[in-house]
Amino acid sequence: MIVSFNGDHGSGKSTIAEKVAKELGFERFYMGQIFRDLAEKRGMTLVEYIKLGETDPSIDKDADDYVVDLANKKDDFVIESRTAWHFIPDSLKIYLKVDEREGAKRMFKHLQGESNRGNEDKGIESIEDIIESSRKRREQDNLRYRKYYGIEMEDMDNYDLVLDTTDLGIDDVYQKVLDFVRKKQKEKNL
Repeated sequence: MIVSFNGDHGSGKSTIAEKVAKELGFERFYMGQIFRDLAEKRGMTLVEYIKLGETDPSIDKDADDYVVDLANKKDDFVIESRTAWHFIPDSLKIYLKVDEREGAKRMFKHLQGESNRGNEDKGIESIEDIIESSRKRREQDNLRYRKYYGIEMEDMDNYDLVLDTTDLGIDDVYQKVLDFVRKKQKEKNL
């Protein structure tokens, strides 16, 4: 079973994807890290690489080819990606939502505890900065995905489970997602 995660910034998708992968004994792939690695190969920062992706379709194509290749080679894994639901249509597709301000608060708190994430977070000094940055990034991503693939990543009909995490603790989100995944595993094995 392949489980693909997408979601709003600060919704908890990375934490939940990591916990679910660990519980299932599945390998976890994180597209953010893959993009960082692809940027590094080109001698660029992540910000430069993403900016180049606004005009150079090869940036997204490299990541998309990686996802498709991964799905062709492996059966059981968890992946975090904005477009894995599209490129791995047989995956169990999960979208985690969160109120914009709550997501920004979570991200800000997380960034306060991290000093070595990388230069993509420079200039982020407040919750409002995170909201602005997240809106801009979401808008850029949506424009690219419409242009390159004709898809709407924020159309909730694309997902098997949509869960609003705004008023839930991480343990509650994890349990709800894990219960859903286990149910689907059981159905698949019948």
